[in-house]
Amino acid sequence: MAHTANTPAEMLLEVQGLSAWYGAAQILFGVDLQVRRGEVVALMGRNGAGKSTTLKTVMGMVSRRRGRVAFLGQDVSRSEPHAIATQGLGFVPEDRRIFTDLTVMENLEVGRQPPRHWADGSAAPVWTPQALFELFPNLGEMPTRPGGRMSGGEQQMLTVARTLMGNPYLVLLDEPSEGVAPVIVEQMAHMILALKAQGVSILLSEQNMHFAELVSDRAYVLEKGEIRYTGSMAELAADDDVRRAYLSV
Repeated sequence: MAHTANTPAEMLLEVQGLSAWYGAAQILFGVDLQVRRGEVVALMGRNGAGKSTTLKTVMGMVSRRRGRVAFLGQDVSRSEPHAIATQGLGFVPEDRRIFTDLTVMENLEVGRQPPRHWADGSAAPVWTPQALFELFPNLGEMPTRPGGRMSGGEQQMLTVARTLMGNPYLVLLDEPSEGVAPVIVEQMAHMILALKAQGVSILLSEQNMHFAELVSDRAYVLEKGEIRYTGSMAELAADDDVRRAYLSV
């Protein structure tokens, strides 16, 4: 069933006036952003701009926060991370929190949640280990390998795959291209486009302009905890002034 852009079913995530603090230090200042069904949205900015904090705050992982976070039309602003995950919001942290003493298959089983449906009753994407091994052939070659005996890039893939076992409607992906080999970055780009084709929406924090351009429909640019720019990825790629001001190192 087709949705028009402004029907409630179309809007997966709506963040309004999001502020966050670590102790006495305020990191986010009134962040607004939206992610719709079937979209890949990049949250861009330099190191320390507040990208990871935004994702963690959306996920309920920053205790001192203010503002409204609505997921699938439900207010989850005060919800605990496990409750938000149960509702179908997946989170892939930058630090690859896999269980190093569990095998690839055991790590995947830890993430398993029941299949989900969209508001109109149609089935949301369902992930099995077999489907994930098609998406991540490297993992398919090592189902019994312990997580601790994998490369950083393979661990990154396993973290994504384990999150997908929760059958999320939307995945928050923190710095997927950070610190992994170029060949893995390329695989990550293919993976994100494959997820989008399956109907999974993604909000990714990213510094790598080239990577973001390959996969994203729209972009928000953060600087010092505030949104400084909103537009299509193509518009951002064409705007040298904005890139120089907020993204160049």
